[in-house]
Amino acid sequence: MKKEIGTLLLLSTVICSGCQSGQKEDPIEERVSNEVHSPTHIDATLIGASDNQEVKLYKKGDGVKLEINGKVKDFNWNNPSDTGTEPQVFYIDMTEDGKEEAVIIIQTGRGTELDNYDIHVVDQDLQEIKVPYYEEIVAQHIESNVVKKDHETLTITGRALGKEYHFDYHVDPELELQQDELGFGGITIYYLENQKIQLTLAASVFPMYVADFHITYKFDHTRNEFMVAQIEVVPIQQ
Repeated sequence: MKKEIGTLLLLSTVICSGCQSGQKEDPIEERVSNEVHSPTHIDATLIGASDNQEVKLYKKGDGVKLEINGKVKDFNWNNPSDTGTEPQVFYIDMTEDGKEEAVIIIQTGRGTELDNYDIHVVDQDLQEIKVPYYEEIVAQHIESNVVKKDHETLTITGRALGKEYHFDYHVDPELELQQDELGFGGITIYYLENQKIQLTLAASVFPMYVADFHITYKFDHTRNEFMVAQIEVVPIQQ
């Protein structure tokens, strides 16, 4: 009888041991899960974060590492370290779907008559949402013509998002006009206002800026990208 009890105890121990080993998580799966949800950033330096730390931006080599609520992805964004301006990092619903996105604004150029920023919008699945750059906006939505009406006046006309604009600009009589269209690209400043992306795009006639094009974006749910909603042309006061 004692021998039978001993045998039963041994079988019970083997069966229970098998049950415990079956319930234990795969060590490889556990490691991968920890890497996704609790990332380490030995190879990167924190350079910005949203107010409540939902979004963290790290500099990594020539690009960046973006973390949103513990999920991480590398992006090959232009991120110079010598502009003297820290990146702006937001966590805000930009697409009006009840879910916040990460919004990153990075200064990419700074100097005399030069002030450039890039903007990036990334959803919670770490997919970047397209925001048209100024080159695309100028090519598709802005027309311009510049002529010297007399020795001291430039006449500037055109269309912005289908709406006509016209203004005169006083210049030095010695100015030699070298272009027949407005120039863009020296000043491109992105910012957020009322949960909308705004872009101030300065227009130039070398060697001066003559107008600001204030551009408002809207999110297109069908195309899943941002588009131009409005362009306001404001001549620069002399």
